[in-house]
Amino acid sequence: MLPVRPEAARYLILAVVFVCAACGLVYELELVALASYLIGDSVTQASVVLSLMVFAMGLGSLLAKRLRCRAVVGFGVLEAVLALVGGGSGMMLYAAFAWSGGSHLVLVSISLAIGVLIGAEIPLLMSLMQRVSRRDAEGTVADLFAADYVGALVGGLAFPFLLLPWLGELTGALLTGAVNAVAGGVLVLWLFRRDMSPRSRRRLILLNAAVLALLAAATALVGDFEAAARRAVYGDQVRVAVRTEVQEVVLTGRASQPPDLFIDGRLKVRGSDEHRYHEALVHPAMNGPHSRVLILGGGDGLAAREALGYGDAGSVTVVDLDAGLVRLARRDPALSALNSRAYDDPRTGHVTADAFSWLRGARRGAYDVIVSDLPEPGTAGGKLYSLEFYGLARRALAPGGRIVVHAGPAGAAPGTYWTVDATLRAAGLATTPYRAEGDHGFLLAAVGHAPGLGLDAAVPPLRSPLAERLPGYGPAAEHGRPRGDGPEPSTLVRPRYAR
Repeated sequence: MLPVRPEAARYLILAVVFVCAACGLVYELELVALASYLIGDSVTQASVVLSLMVFAMGLGSLLAKRLRCRAVVGFGVLEAVLALVGGGSGMMLYAAFAWSGGSHLVLVSISLAIGVLIGAEIPLLMSLMQRVSRRDAEGTVADLFAADYVGALVGGLAFPFLLLPWLGELTGALLTGAVNAVAGGVLVLWLFRRDMSPRSRRRLILLNAAVLALLAAATALVGDFEAAARRAVYGDQVRVAVRTEVQEVVLTGRASQPPDLFIDGRLKVRGSDEHRYHEALVHPAMNGPHSRVLILGGGDGLAAREALGYGDAGSVTVVDLDAGLVRLARRDPALSALNSRAYDDPRTGHVTADAFSWLRGARRGAYDVIVSDLPEPGTAGGKLYSLEFYGLARRALAPGGRIVVHAGPAGAAPGTYWTVDATLRAAGLATTPYRAEGDHGFLLAAVGHAPGLGLDAAVPPLRSPLAERLPGYGPAAEHGRPRGDGPEPSTLVRPRYAR
């Protein structure tokens, strides 16, 4: 005997299907996002998580057949476990990254576990629906899947537009788990309470209460957990840790020393020797006309500092997607001191935009120098290292202008490095490959002829050793271009960079 009419019970079940589907997709997206931040290469992480979950969902559907004879209790236990695993998945993945240094195995394990649990939901809900509705099986299946797909749509939109910006990955996942547990508990413990023995009801009540208590406790401790995890990753000398609209930015180091800058757990700037990278990046491109300088990326202001060292540089425009990083570079005493307060210079302008999209609207021939200070291809994605991107950059170059690209470590990742070189050349640019101390690989390019480095004329004089020009095509030498024509260029539809 149900506490409501069968038609009302049917709508309640469909509402639970809707909520569970939304929660399930949030778990998936949260894992993809966090894995991309912690491990890198968003394409690979999305492929791993989604493919494993789809496979595990099929396995879960098969395993659910054994529970259909006890569908009410089985669904109640299933949702409680899913709420705990899915809600705590972000903390588990982050903990593995912070304290063990590797999170691949945890990512695979959690993806499989959540997939199995999600896959078992629909068969059990189908059994519950048949208990309250005697409609045809085809109509019942259609209703269930319609509610499931609409719920997935809502969950997919809620994650990037509500949960992520307002709560962050960890708290957002924990709240989703609580909603999941409440939805499953209401359905089983209220609608189907008479289909269970008193002993089963008590156990399910205790299980759901324990799950909600654990999720609530974890939510209350998220701040302390994140602080402890940061100490495990960055050490005890964390100066600033902020989650911007785009990424996590952390400054570390002693107060008496220049700060180290981490982006999403990866060291981007080592304050003690960052000049080796930024001098080698900027100064070769400034050996020529340099009245109008465009820096793509470089929100930390360090590349702008080098360009502003030239008194005849008329304007320096920084295009960076992360306005939060620029605010930190402008306001944080240590970082602003490191970049010599580049953003306070009246010649410096900042645009918050995606570099690719911004270049599409850039005026033809607007810049004498373009500095591409972007993350390496494996973390930035192929778009910002594509033939199309360099074609837009070439269009924005003034006659006689130069573009310099940070192309990753030439020695440690030669395949990626020379693919960037091939892509620049395919865009009609002649390249000069070189590297700086520490295996920082760069490519200086211009239209018509390969430009010279000209570091002896750098203003002010360089503090780091001169960059080393790498050999050109021909017999393969150490770190030289590959034999023959080399790798194929990378395009938007056919990215060539190693994953």
